[in-house]
Amino acid sequence: MKVTFKRALLAVLVLLFLVYGVDYLQLRYRIWRNKRPYGTVTVQLLYAISKKAPEGSDRTEYASGNAQDETCVNSLFPHFGYTPCWYLGRHTERRVNI
Repeated sequence: MKVTFKRALLAVLVLLFLVYGVDYLQLRYRIWRNKRPYGTVTVQLLYAISKKAPEGSDRTEYASGNAQDETCVNSLFPHFGYTPCWYLGRHTERRVNI
């Protein structure tokens, strides 16, 4: 039972490592051939201002900020410090705590 579990876990880890490696190599190929390796997504900033209330409870006031274009990478996983475009396209609001 333990041996089967360890083998299954090892197989999943090897598969995940291979998928990440293929994703990285595909991105390097896109950069080399200049085939749209990067994209941009407009992100709306949302400032969260924490305020103390007299009764001791905290309140949060929200203020809208400017929209900014953020660079993303066209891949499955994050690479080179950039978020994947598929993820950034689904999370277009960025909360900034003040």
